[in-house]
Amino acid sequence: MNKQLRTPVIAGNWKMNLTPDQAAALIGELKPLVANADCGVVLCAPFVDLAAALEAAAGSNIQIGAQNCHWAADGAFTGEVSAPMLKAVGVAYVIVGHSERRTLFGDSNETVRQRTRAALDAGLTVILCVGEYLEQRQQNITVEVVRTQTKIALAGVTAEELGRVIIAYEPVWAIGTGLTATAEQANEVNRAIRDLLAELYGRDAADRVVIQYGGSMNAANAAELLAQPDVDGGLIGGASLKAADFAAIVRAAG
Repeated sequence: MNKQLRTPVIAGNWKMNLTPDQAAALIGELKPLVANADCGVVLCAPFVDLAAALEAAAGSNIQIGAQNCHWAADGAFTGEVSAPMLKAVGVAYVIVGHSERRTLFGDSNETVRQRTRAALDAGLTVILCVGEYLEQRQQNITVEVVRTQTKIALAGVTAEELGRVIIAYEPVWAIGTGLTATAEQANEVNRAIRDLLAELYGRDAADRVVIQYGGSMNAANAAELLAQPDVDGGLIGGASLKAADFAAIVRAAG
């Protein structure tokens, strides 16, 4: 394992927050704070904010992502947005399989696989979310759950395509609750994911994959989490809505 092979990525997930004007204002505030970042900086915005976010981030080191995509390129899917649509408007990243999509909107391991496939086919970089529920951690099956989620989502993904996949380990019990896995717990699961990738793609390819931690990462705990050998960044929820807090996490990654 060689962490120097990977550039950390700090990605903000705004969830269902901010109007287009608010999105542009936040990016305007954030740009000078992260201009010298030594890591990738991504902001994943609601669909209605994407145009404003892309315009506000133009010429900066901030990349814009979406929070979901459908598995079909087009069709009778009222209310959905396809990966080719995202690519066409200039989006570079898309979150797939977030626990809120799995829990609240019925995403399964199979539909996560389909969305991953569609996003890769459209030329996007995927932020693939995996993670266990509290009862699964209490049953000591965290690694089995996360390995299964990851393996199914990556079925059919080639070693070359793996270069456009970021994996975000997000223990469901730590999302939006203020609870956080310890740095050691986060690294243990991230290492298990990397070991699975080594089984599937070889150790060299596995060592190049960015594996983030999500789940209440904030300005106070980011440095400890990001110091772990297999934690290569974060998928940030609430703290990404505050420029100073998000910038502090970005600095911790550098």
